[in-house]
Amino acid sequence: MDGTSTSFFTRPTLTPERKEFYDRLNARGAAPLWEVLGAIIPPEPRPEAVPVLWHYDDLRPLLMEAGRLLTEQEAERRVLILENPGLRGRSRATGSLYAGLQLILPGEVARCHRHATSALRFVLEGSSAYTAVEGERTTMNPGDFILTPSWTYHDHGNPGDTPTVWLDGLDIPIVNLFDTSFAEHYPGEVQPNTIPDGDSLYRYGANMLPVDYAPARPYSPIVNYPYARSREALEELRRSGPPHECHGIKMRFVNPATGGYPLPTIAAFMQLLPGGFRGAPYRQTDAAIFVVVEGHGRTRVGDTTFTWGPRDIFVAPSWAPLSHESHDDAVLFSLSDRPAQMALGLWREQVPMR
Repeated sequence: MDGTSTSFFTRPTLTPERKEFYDRLNARGAAPLWEVLGAIIPPEPRPEAVPVLWHYDDLRPLLMEAGRLLTEQEAERRVLILENPGLRGRSRATGSLYAGLQLILPGEVARCHRHATSALRFVLEGSSAYTAVEGERTTMNPGDFILTPSWTYHDHGNPGDTPTVWLDGLDIPIVNLFDTSFAEHYPGEVQPNTIPDGDSLYRYGANMLPVDYAPARPYSPIVNYPYARSREALEELRRSGPPHECHGIKMRFVNPATGGYPLPTIAAFMQLLPGGFRGAPYRQTDAAIFVVVEGHGRTRVGDTTFTWGPRDIFVAPSWAPLSHESHDDAVLFSLSDRPAQMALGLWREQVPMR
């Protein structure tokens, strides 16, 4: 494919007689397929989402203002939704994923609840807050990737003296597509801390599993994938061989019990772009949300070029040509709906574009 999107199906000419026929169909709750076939079955993806960049330094003052205007109890979760300009009013960063910036101030507690939607947290700022998931608390440090899978009780707290901010990524549009959303509060404000901090990482994250462990749920048993470990792995791989021509040094987070993705609907990746890297263009059907962890650079998405720095966030829509450049050593975290696409046999890529 060359990236053009000409119509594959020819729409018949609309005559007065045909229009009158269509009106009668509409009155009966029916419609002619041949009038919309090219729109609902396009020859290649035509996402409504568009490339967009959010500079963290622009949004942080607004997030802090929200912290002054609303208490955590009033808001339930104090979050600024990152709305894609092509999807205004629909609470979506991409066609299938929600993203937002969540703030928890010193001394606050975000009450415990659970929901059918799966969520991940990627920590941007602060090192004193925690997330608790099904009885295990984990301290949140910048660059940490934290899971709150479907229908798991979770709450947040900040016993420290500085704000903590993280990116939320949820599969809300996917769950709502199927009309399968449920949510409920825990009986108390917070759940009891019944599991030692770090237990899931020690138990499942050391290339070993408990001898009697059998996966019972379709998500990773690890609560927190610490950035220190992710960064060390990328650095060691940089020393062991040349970077990929498109991705630099890119790794995907896994469920250690199955080798699959951490969540059934959301994939997460971390990549290192060595200083001076100039990536070849590629494209994939999973629209991606990128977070800059370290460094500075540029990314070209279709005809749009973004210049980014630490904690900036940008979106690359489905099938848009994508290439990265780094000025200094840069690290990008990203998330997408790739597991859902792969489970349905829909995922496709062109790496590199020739």
